[in-house]
Amino acid sequence: MTRRSKLSTEIRKYQKARIEFERVGKGPPLVLLHSEDAFELELDLVKKLSTKFEVFVPRMPGFGKSTLPETIRTIDDISYLWLDLLDDLDLRDVTLVGFSVGAWLAMEMATKNSNRLKRLVLSGAVGVKFGGTYDRDIEDIYFHPADRVRAMRFHDPAKDPHGDLTGLSKAEAMAVARQREAIALICWDPYMHNPALKERLNRIALPTRVIWGAKDGMTLPKYGRKLSRHLPNADFVSLPRAGHFPHIEQPELFWQALGEFLSDEESRR
Repeated sequence: MTRRSKLSTEIRKYQKARIEFERVGKGPPLVLLHSEDAFELELDLVKKLSTKFEVFVPRMPGFGKSTLPETIRTIDDISYLWLDLLDDLDLRDVTLVGFSVGAWLAMEMATKNSNRLKRLVLSGAVGVKFGGTYDRDIEDIYFHPADRVRAMRFHDPAKDPHGDLTGLSKAEAMAVARQREAIALICWDPYMHNPALKERLNRIALPTRVIWGAKDGMTLPKYGRKLSRHLPNADFVSLPRAGHFPHIEQPELFWQALGEFLSDEESRR
């Protein structure tokens, strides 16, 4: 996998958290909210987006140099940090692109205050509970063996960027462990969702594209379709031969679905 070029890095303090974020490119602002594995930080996607946008990539508390103080306990808490960041940088007409937990964050932000937002792209989103108490909307990645989790999240498990961690240095392995610990703390109880979010989705009136892997076994495509139906101004795109991270398994198809949405929205203005 090709690593992106080094971006300009800044650290600012919001509430009690020190937040690291990177920026690159020129143009309208686009904020990319990474997934629980932060795969997006290793992709060319940021570099490609930076040809048309000024791209901002904040790292969630517990990732990189971003700190995780005791006051940050949920994704809901982090969404306020990201809203503070938009205010601090005075970003307007922002495109939010979120992946998995990052897509959950995008929805939390948009339900609270969308004044600085223009549109959303949600890929493999988690965060919403549609079924009953005993229905498994989102597969438990902490319950199943690693091979099973990999098979649920990737149509081709060999494409998992973190499938083999044996070649990591001690520092790299510690960084991955720290990230996984942070996600477990933030997303464990309740597991990978906010019970209140479903009833707030009606507040997201922004143009939204929901992109899903047709072979996603962590959040099934029917979950993604249901999510798009609960959003007032959303459409749904399914990508073949892809699991929970279609931007990794089908990067060209993902870029096409993303680019079409961004271009269509620009042409309507």
